[in-house]
Amino acid sequence: MLLNRVVLYVRDVSQSAHFYEQNFGFQAHSEEGDRIVEMVNPLGGAILMLHPAGKAQKTGQSIVKLVFDVEDVETFVGVCAQNGLHFGSLHQADGYVFANAKDPCGNAISVSSRAYRKS
Repeated sequence: MLLNRVVLYVRDVSQSAHFYEQNFGFQAHSEEGDRIVEMVNPLGGAILMLHPAGKAQKTGQSIVKLVFDVEDVETFVGVCAQNGLHFGSLHQADGYVFANAKDPCGNAISVSSRAYRKS
């Protein structure tokens, strides 16, 4: 059994799909009549399932953070800044670097070189 899909509740599915396409290389896939837009990365990994948030759901207040593996965090963050996505400070951890930001709906995201650290 594998974890292959993550449902992300968002206020604006179109805006969120564009955000993940532009900044992380995902491609949007949807079917006629389906409220969910599946965001698939051609390099593999989990599928983000963008689902419209209900009126009572509070977005951006979750205890989940999406972490994207990036070998060179500093360069990636610089490219994102040119496209309008601004991350916080670079943090040095135990052999890797990470930075945090929020998507358009306030969901926590992070880029991290943890997957590339030398063991």
